[in-house]
Amino acid sequence: MSILDISVYPAPVLKKVVEKITRIDDEIRQLAENMLETMYQAPGVGLAAPQVGRSIALIVVDPVSGDDAPPDPMILVNPEIISESGKMAMVEGCLSVPDYSAEVSRYKKIVVNALTLDAEEIEMTLEDFPAVVIQHEIDHLNGILFIDRISHMKRNMFERKLKKGTLK
Repeated sequence: MSILDISVYPAPVLKKVVEKITRIDDEIRQLAENMLETMYQAPGVGLAAPQVGRSIALIVVDPVSGDDAPPDPMILVNPEIISESGKMAMVEGCLSVPDYSAEVSRYKKIVVNALTLDAEEIEMTLEDFPAVVIQHEIDHLNGILFIDRISHMKRNMFERKLKKGTLK
């Protein structure tokens, strides 16, 4: 396994809508393992293929592990949100937008359909933080960053700080 380079805003790959994966092979499996290793090393709780320069529908997440929980990663191929309910706001950050975080409104509960690396179709219901993480990563697959979901005023402030080099 190896650590991959993480693309940083405003890298063009982050704004592209990805291609669905039509065949899960050893290359996809290896990419997923490398993405997990990269995510844990960063450290982060989710990583989408565009963040490592690949415009394909693959995400890795581990929203429940941490200091007191063992790793429990999920690898999702072609994930799609098929239903959502409720609303909540949470402060988000992103490995591709370092040194910046902002409150983002998301659905509180989602149902996601995806494939595993064994090409098995799965459907899962997620709530609260895990739901937010999945929504954030699926946004990456659609060329959307969390900064695209903040107010116009906050986005302008972010862009000014980025240009001045004063993000921290």
